[in-house]
Amino acid sequence: MTALMDFLSTRRLQLATDSWQHVSATMQAVLLATLLSVAIGVAVYRSRSGSAVATGLAATALTVPSFALLGLLIPVLGLGVLPTMTALVIYAVLPILRNTIVGLDAVPAATVDAARGVGMSRIGVLARVELPLAWPSILAGIRISTQMSMGILAIAAYVKGPGLGNLIFAALSRVGTPTALPMALTATVLIVVLALVLDALLVLLGRLTIRGNQ
Repeated sequence: MTALMDFLSTRRLQLATDSWQHVSATMQAVLLATLLSVAIGVAVYRSRSGSAVATGLAATALTVPSFALLGLLIPVLGLGVLPTMTALVIYAVLPILRNTIVGLDAVPAATVDAARGVGMSRIGVLARVELPLAWPSILAGIRISTQMSMGILAIAAYVKGPGLGNLIFAALSRVGTPTALPMALTATVLIVVLALVLDALLVLLGRLTIRGNQ
C-alpha cells in the first residue's frame, strides 16, 4: 500500500496526462468509427445482401487479434498515433454499423410513407425521420464500441500508442521491482473507472437526445 501511495503522489502529472490521452484517443476513434459506420449503414441498409457483406467484413476484421493487427500495421503506418487510431477505428466499426442497420431497418414503413406524403425529400426523410428513430440503436452501438476501445487502446502501447497502456507495459518490463505492481494496478483501475465515466456520459446523452426525439 505504501508503494502504491508513493507512486500516486510522485506520478500524478503523468497519470493525468496518460488518462487524458487515453480518453481523447478513444473518443476520437469512436467518433470517426461512428461517422464511417453510419455512412455505410445508410448506404446498405435497404439491401439485405449489401448489409450482410458490410457487417460480414466488419466482423471479419474484429476477429483479428489486436496484437496481430497492430503488428501488421507497423510496416505500413509505423509506430505511434496513426496505427493506434487505425486499429481502434477498425475494431469500433462493427457494433455501430450493425446497430445502425438494425435501427434503420426497424423504422416503420408507415412512418416513412407519411413523411414522404407531406412532401419530404429522400434526404429529408433520412435526416429528420429515419436517423432520429434509429438513434437509440446507434447509441447502443457507440457505447459498446467505446468500452471495447478503452481496453484495446491499452494494448496499443505495443506500437507506442498514447494512453495508460504505456504504464502497464512499463510495469511488465519491471516485474519483480517494487514499482511494477503499483504501476499496473493504477493503470488498470484508471482504465476501468474512465470507461465507466464515459459510459455514464453516453447514457446521459441518450436520455437527453432520445427524449427530444420522442
